[in-house]
Amino acid sequence: MSQSLLRALDLLERLADGPAGLDELAAAASVHKTTVMRLLHAMEERRFVVRDETQRYRLGAKLFELSALALEQREVISIARPHLAAFNQRTGHTVHLAALEGDEVVYIDKLESRHPVRMYSRVGLTAALHAAAVAKVLLADLPPVRRRAVAAGLDYVALTEHTITTPDGLLTELETVARQGWALDGSEHEAFVHCIAAPIHDARGRVIAAASCSVPVVLLDRPGLLGLVPDLIATTDAVSADLGWTRPNAIAPTPPTRNERTPS
Repeated sequence: MSQSLLRALDLLERLADGPAGLDELAAAASVHKTTVMRLLHAMEERRFVVRDETQRYRLGAKLFELSALALEQREVISIARPHLAAFNQRTGHTVHLAALEGDEVVYIDKLESRHPVRMYSRVGLTAALHAAAVAKVLLADLPPVRRRAVAAGLDYVALTEHTITTPDGLLTELETVARQGWALDGSEHEAFVHCIAAPIHDARGRVIAAASCSVPVVLLDRPGLLGLVPDLIATTDAVSADLGWTRPNAIAPTPPTRNERTPS
């Protein structure tokens, strides 16, 4: 990949954090100001960036246009949306849809909570592979060799006191998820939020996405959250059915129990 393209992409990533002036961008890019100016002018012509009245650059309309088109091209989003919206309407809690993008799990759709206490997230953010429930669902469907490779390559940052912090711990968790058919984030990513997730299958039975329900712990305790698992699984099964998959009679998800695992 050319250096100019890489530098332009780096500039866009920097502007994703907020507007910035030419001097700031040049300092962050560690290249001459004239090089940064040339790249910015080219991207401005194509509407990838725009300058405001203070001569600071921000992301332009072309990026929003492309991101909207990318989302529209994802069949699973349009098919899942009515089912997830109905689940969101029934529960009132935040619902996410996520998919595996290379080595990352990315949130591709979101329905906001209808409660006054909410969690922060947005479409396009990546999920922590060792902590997020949607990531566990997607990783659990990988072939064992790739699953082990992913687990071995992660940086196990302890996000809370409950976060899984070793490859063996994650692999054990993924085996549980694969066996029971759903995943729990027991305040492993954020101490004040817990989450459940379930898989969405395509017509060939592959897990192509995961849907989750995230709830602040002050709104719903662990038993209350686990009580939503059957409804979430029914929702993701309905999406999978619309994609051409039917759950085999011999494969049924394992419902949560009162003694559900507390992460350590």
